[in-house]
Amino acid sequence: MIRVFPIATVLLIALAGVLSAQQGPPPVTVAKPVVKSIVEDDEFVGRFGAAADVDVRARVSGFLDQVHFKDGSLVEEGDLLFTIDQRQFRTALRQARAQISIAEATSAFTTDQLERAEALIRNGNIAESVVDQRREAFLAAQGALEQARAALELAELDLEYSEIRAPMSGRIDQARVDPGNLIIAQDTLLTSIVSTDPIYFYFDIDERYFLAYARDARARGSVLQEGADNLQVQVTVADRSIPPQNGILDFSENRIDDETGTMRVRAVLRNTDELLTPGLFGRVNVPGSLPYEGILIPDEAIASDQNRRLVMTVDAEGNVIPKEIRPGPRIDGYRVVREGLDGSETLVIEGLVRARPGSVVAAELIELPLIAEN
Repeated sequence: MIRVFPIATVLLIALAGVLSAQQGPPPVTVAKPVVKSIVEDDEFVGRFGAAADVDVRARVSGFLDQVHFKDGSLVEEGDLLFTIDQRQFRTALRQARAQISIAEATSAFTTDQLERAEALIRNGNIAESVVDQRREAFLAAQGALEQARAALELAELDLEYSEIRAPMSGRIDQARVDPGNLIIAQDTLLTSIVSTDPIYFYFDIDERYFLAYARDARARGSVLQEGADNLQVQVTVADRSIPPQNGILDFSENRIDDETGTMRVRAVLRNTDELLTPGLFGRVNVPGSLPYEGILIPDEAIASDQNRRLVMTVDAEGNVIPKEIRPGPRIDGYRVVREGLDGSETLVIEGLVRARPGSVVAAELIELPLIAEN
């Protein structure tokens, strides 16, 4: 059976063919991958800790008289924090000074007595036993004088210890004891001080990361336990308005924990503006590789095909050729390509839906910046 098309339909089909031929290949934007030296980062969750943390306790017992600081304030090493009632210590000091005077007088008297006896014994005017007795009295007086001097030093120390001063600079906690309460020496916790600058960041790594970091540290001529040659790290916190904080690794434990299979690692950071505080959670980025020439492409250039990741390359004639890749982490706003590209290809980065495998496209070549704007 012969079908007859209306003249209008035939004209429309012909016109569509002419318009299609006039439109030509679909336009796309292409670029070559960014090839540069990169270092891949590993990310871990951890917590900040004080570089120094001191519990403040008294060295002498007594009743608390005064508190000299504001709770939560910054203190400097040597600042006066607490005063214990000093009356008993001042009395003990006066008593010790009086004992010194008595001991000095006794010492002077026994010295004179011994010198006289020694002068008389040379002429035979005194018995040897008398000289021995006076020498014994002299030595006893000297011992008593030294004992009195030691007691005076202890009394002076007790009076000094009744003023409790900051053992280090840092931010102080609240006072745990109010004036009027009895303080027991070396027992009653008065307050605590934590250092603020620098500050530590602690995180845990498993044995796989330990082996990789230890290998890279050896390549740098160092060891992980000593900070891997001051390996640079970056720490971020939940508040994105706070910029990433730079620091260095300075220590790791000397063994992997048998129960957790992890090792504790420490970074040290400056904290001059006190944005960071002990106990705060954060994320640390640690260089996970030595520097190498990496191939980077925009995420927009990657297409998915089931479990595969593809990019569309364009040759000199505009032919679209798909290539399978194995993507890695993001660095500088781009995606690292671990396998599949050598860096010389021309990739479709805009208009990917118009670049079908085997088709021909009109490519506009642009140059990607070394660091993506996004």
